[in-house]
Amino acid sequence: MPTPPLEWSDLPVFLAIAREGTLGRAARRIGQSQPTMGRRLRALEEAIGLTLFQRSSDGFVLTDDGAVMLRHAERMEAEAQALARELAGSEAGLEGMLRLTCSDWFGRIVLAPVLAEFHRRHPGVVVETLTDARVYSLARREADLVFRITGFDEPEVIARRLITMRYAVYTQAGSAKPVAGDGRAWPVVVMDTAFSAMPDVDWLMQALPGARIAARSNSRDMQAQLCALGVGLAVLPIPLGQATPGIEAVDLGPVPPTRDTWLGYHRDMKRQPRLRALLDLVLERLATHR
Repeated sequence: MPTPPLEWSDLPVFLAIAREGTLGRAARRIGQSQPTMGRRLRALEEAIGLTLFQRSSDGFVLTDDGAVMLRHAERMEAEAQALARELAGSEAGLEGMLRLTCSDWFGRIVLAPVLAEFHRRHPGVVVETLTDARVYSLARREADLVFRITGFDEPEVIARRLITMRYAVYTQAGSAKPVAGDGRAWPVVVMDTAFSAMPDVDWLMQALPGARIAARSNSRDMQAQLCALGVGLAVLPIPLGQATPGIEAVDLGPVPPTRDTWLGYHRDMKRQPRLRALLDLVLERLATHR
């Protein structure tokens, strides 16, 4: 025989009437109107082809079929409540591991305070941060969350622009400072040759046409330290420049070009509770950098 149709949303109506005995009290219990309760009960009985209650002057009394349904409905209610508690508990007490990748300075200066707060909120989640220059694959699950200065074009990746990072020119604190268009051979510290096409490198060489390259590095942290040690001027992200002792900003008039920082994660991870919790915190805290 075919299974009679049953609307899950009708079960709270049935349970309320069974427990309260009248439509009025049942309606107040679940926040419905009395006519609505009566209409939904009639629809339920018609749908399953059974009479669930005997109507009397004292109210509603369960029939034998109603008593059978009550047993099953209470078990279903208990399972639904248990599921809700378990889901709420997993959200409140997240556990597991998350692997993210970013540049060295971005992880140290920008993300570390956010990750420290995330750990205080969710001590059961271990966040592994990888800061080497390798490009990690989200598709192959080499990382759960990627922060980088280039966008994502993979169809399986959900991406969004996180922040627009501002840059400034820095020099060793207390040293002589150039001016825009200065033709002297100012020493500069720039990206390594693999990143020589980055816009800040071209901008610096145009702002100081006589500059000479004194050192290269693919690490912004290394560039900042070389600048602090007097090796040369460097174009650095402002949060890194402000956090590095021994250097100060140089005003050359026009400012260096900005760079967007993007975040990306695999679409299969979209509803993963611990990733969602971290994403929400990152977006909340880094909004001040916009």
